[in-house]
Amino acid sequence: MMDRESSTDEEDDRENLISQNDSVKSPQRSTFEIGEFRTRLSNSARRFDKRSVNFSSVNNNAKHGVPALSLLEDLKSGFFSQISLNKKIQEVLLSAHENGDFLGLKENYTDPSVAGWTRCSKVDPRLSERRTIEWNPNLNKYLLAICVSGQMSNHLICLEKHMFFAALLNRVLVIPSAKVDYEFKRVLDIEHINKCLGRKVVVTFEEFVERKKKHLHIDKFLCYFSLPLPCYVDDERLKKLKGLGFSLSKIETVWKEDVKKPKQRTVQDVLAKFSSDDNVIAIGDVFFADVEGQWVMQPGGPIAHSCKTLIEPSKLIMLTAQRFIQTFMGKDFIALHFRRHGFLKFCNAKKPSCFYPVPQAADCISRVVERANTPVIYLSTDAAESETGLLQSLLVLNGKTVPLIKRPARNSAEKWDALLYRHGLEGDSQVEAMLDKTICALSSVFIGSRGSTFTEDILRLRKDWGSASLCDEYLCQGELPNIIAEDE
Repeated sequence: MMDRESSTDEEDDRENLISQNDSVKSPQRSTFEIGEFRTRLSNSARRFDKRSVNFSSVNNNAKHGVPALSLLEDLKSGFFSQISLNKKIQEVLLSAHENGDFLGLKENYTDPSVAGWTRCSKVDPRLSERRTIEWNPNLNKYLLAICVSGQMSNHLICLEKHMFFAALLNRVLVIPSAKVDYEFKRVLDIEHINKCLGRKVVVTFEEFVERKKKHLHIDKFLCYFSLPLPCYVDDERLKKLKGLGFSLSKIETVWKEDVKKPKQRTVQDVLAKFSSDDNVIAIGDVFFADVEGQWVMQPGGPIAHSCKTLIEPSKLIMLTAQRFIQTFMGKDFIALHFRRHGFLKFCNAKKPSCFYPVPQAADCISRVVERANTPVIYLSTDAAESETGLLQSLLVLNGKTVPLIKRPARNSAEKWDALLYRHGLEGDSQVEAMLDKTICALSSVFIGSRGSTFTEDILRLRKDWGSASLCDEYLCQGELPNIIAEDE
């Protein structure tokens, strides 16, 4: 319901984040009724005119930056609408034939079942084309992940990149302690990662401590970033690490690298600078690191495994999301991540801005609803009620309100969230944020907030799970806000 990760401004985010098909028999007629023909033809033409909005607005969509695939879908929609009209005319002309088995007036050739076509079909992940490496760690060599930038979504992206480093360096990855980072085991299925690889590749901090007993020493502390601070850590973070019982070696920067202007790096660069014979190494925050970007961001990630994705919500969160969808949403729904808190200043510092007035946002959302032909929208937001109320009042399509659905407060009469309650996870802001992500990732179509890592993590899950749609897009993608406030 609430994007609880969105409580800070720039720190949490980063730039550049990417039927029916019933045939009914015509009633038997003994005469050809000209008046009825004119009426039916006129009605059919009017229906076509309404349906052809998408077809005739291709040029406008192009101006607004709608993806080429979406333009193609609009062309297809217009094409099949024309076929539908032609068939209706044919039916009227042939309706004098008795016992004819003709197409009925309700036949819809924009139906997704026609020619096996759907407007918002799933994106082919092309898994057979994946480029992967094996992760076969030396069980006595460890990489301690350090993630400090932003909030949970940033840390998950950082953790995913640390996994890539650990695989390259043939090391077991140590999940950070909850005393210095988030309690990942409450939101992630950590053992799932090991099962997907068929071997032990990650350990919790507690497992690591048990293995090392009292010898908690970081043999080498290496920094990916040197600016604005080495390893992007301050004295407070170092004190917390020492408070875990660690003795630390001197922090080393391997090259000059600024978090604001990261250079593109290769596998060879990483191996040359981070390879070591030491048993335990730590690598500083790599959230902003740009290493083999296309390889890392491909569906399923860069590491060979037997699952759809390695970093995914815990089983309890997954089941709760499925139960919520079965209770409130149904199979077909749009999910909207509508980031607002702290986003006005954050977006206006970007070129172009990503903060849209509510009426403009409503117009953009309505176009996606029409294209996707879905009845409801799941709303994940941190917006004030004044904004969401206005947004709801403006979401009307063909005279019908398109409902915005948020997760309700706990009600003992409802059982969809019972698993979280029974396992003591209710009310945990990070669990609820991950639940929101999961519901959004399972939607038919997703609309995200450009610049938000919360949105980016949802897109990652959709890409890896195979739920990504051709209609997925950022809110008002390709459009500028119709008004932008001046700087302070």
